[in-house]
Amino acid sequence: MRDLGPILRAMLRNKTGALLIAIQIAVTMTIIVNAVFIIQQRIELMARASGVDEANTFYLSSVGFADDFNAKTTVLEDLAALRSLPGVVDAIQTNAVPMSGSGWSMGLQTEPGEEFDGTGVAVYMIDDHGLNTLDLELVAGRNFTPQDILWREPAARNWPDIVIVTQAVAEALFPDTPVADVVGKTVYINDDESINIVGIVDKLQAPWVGWGAVERAMLSPERTLFNSAQYLIRTQPGQRDILMPQIEEMLASSNKGRIINNLNTIEDTRERSYRRHSAMITILITVMVTLTLVTAAGIVGLSSFTVNKRRKQIGTRRALGATRGDILRYFMLENLLISSVGITLGLILTIGLNMVLVNRFEMERLDWFYLPLGMAALWLLGQLAVLGPASRAAAIPPAVATRTV
Repeated sequence: MRDLGPILRAMLRNKTGALLIAIQIAVTMTIIVNAVFIIQQRIELMARASGVDEANTFYLSSVGFADDFNAKTTVLEDLAALRSLPGVVDAIQTNAVPMSGSGWSMGLQTEPGEEFDGTGVAVYMIDDHGLNTLDLELVAGRNFTPQDILWREPAARNWPDIVIVTQAVAEALFPDTPVADVVGKTVYINDDESINIVGIVDKLQAPWVGWGAVERAMLSPERTLFNSAQYLIRTQPGQRDILMPQIEEMLASSNKGRIINNLNTIEDTRERSYRRHSAMITILITVMVTLTLVTAAGIVGLSSFTVNKRRKQIGTRRALGATRGDILRYFMLENLLISSVGITLGLILTIGLNMVLVNRFEMERLDWFYLPLGMAALWLLGQLAVLGPASRAAAIPPAVATRTV
């Protein structure tokens, strides 16, 4: 620590350079720590399981336009044809697709009446083949039977008297009840219309990936009598890409009074829905790398300037017996002090920026362990950046002390 006094005096004589580097380190730490936290959150969101057999599932739309188009007959014929195809595991008509960004939502409540708030759920209208098509695991209760399935008219407001919900819905509605015991419970929709929960599935992601309650979904035993129908098809492994064009052509040729469009895989839907998150991660990584390089360059530049300015002083110290290790330690300690000032300021700014993000953008609070990790990373960056100039300083020979120029 005998070098501490000379280092502090030298830093006071060159306050501007040291202060600029400290501020640069503080800004770098503030942005990098919060950026890493945001990236980790986005990665976790993108990795959430949809509950669907994504690799083997696709969907398409059928839109009837002919005056004599019969929605009910078309749906029944289409489902029978799809389910009979070799390579198809199962198929359903549904009103929504996980992660697609388009769907229905309703509120469920445990007591009737307008004065009670409902728990928001995504609504999937399916038939008795729905669990198999979606590859959902029934953790309690039973599946729908063919007799349970109703037909929904376009203007209908009433709902079937039974429903299957995800485990997340069961836990939200009845937090103090074991999941298995939720089967048989009555909930209410449209304020006072009663529905009985007959089954609970493990997981099914809602159509809206930005929704905080993305795992809350309810399965309603219905097919829709709309001119527009959406079919979800699950295939045997490796058969999806082969069957997609074949099924599109089969459905298009089987009924000339409708159009087949919107052919998509679940994997493509996931990629498209999370594209904003991917773009944000790319941008944040670019910013982090740029800031790291700029900060490292700043430290190298300041240290190199200091070494060049003190060449005769360093030579004099070498002539008086200072070893290369003494010179190297001097500059490493000097950088450590500057970095510590910047990191201390960065610690305050990091917490402050996170508080702003929490209050204005409803983000989560920064986990505490990101702070020591960020501090350690900036200390390491500073030491690595100064190592080159410090090594050059240590290599200055004692003979430099005798030069006048």
